[in-house]
Amino acid sequence: MTDPRPTLGLALDQVGRIIDAVRPEQLDLPTPCDEYAVRDLLGHLLSVVRRIDHALQGGNALDIPVITTGTDDWSADWKTYRAAADATLADDTLLTRVCRLPWGTVPGAGAVAAYSGELTTHSWDLATAISREDLLDPALAEAVLPTVQQFIPADPRGGPIPFGAVVPVPADATPYVRLAGWMGRRV
Repeated sequence: MTDPRPTLGLALDQVGRIIDAVRPEQLDLPTPCDEYAVRDLLGHLLSVVRRIDHALQGGNALDIPVITTGTDDWSADWKTYRAAADATLADDTLLTRVCRLPWGTVPGAGAVAAYSGELTTHSWDLATAISREDLLDPALAEAVLPTVQQFIPADPRGGPIPFGAVVPVPADATPYVRLAGWMGRRV
């Protein structure tokens, strides 16, 4: 397995760019991730970057709430939490470290790959909600899609597999549309 950290770095960069593009009047807009408006998704993304850092240091990702609340400067908080995660990601031993994620226990390399898929999907959700798909890197979606398809089964969905049914998309769909469809997003 190649080192998955560069892909995670690209996903973290992309999320940061999109967070920086959110305007206050967009906070209550719906997102393709049905349970989240833009404000909620921003809080969830802050939690995801915190979970990455916490889990890769040996903590249980579930110690971090699903949505980080109590902020109105998502960009500044993202940068702070991202810096902490970057420091943790610099440790080569984390790739074999056991990590406790919400869906199970995996080696650090698997956690990094999983979070790359989550962040890439949610970056599409956020970019779509604020009409800034121009900030998305198609190569990133292309890179994470095979891993997402390998580790998130097409069936069953629902219950312990917290994704809607796979949404069929055209064979020539963009990488983000293919990723979103696999994750159960209506595109």
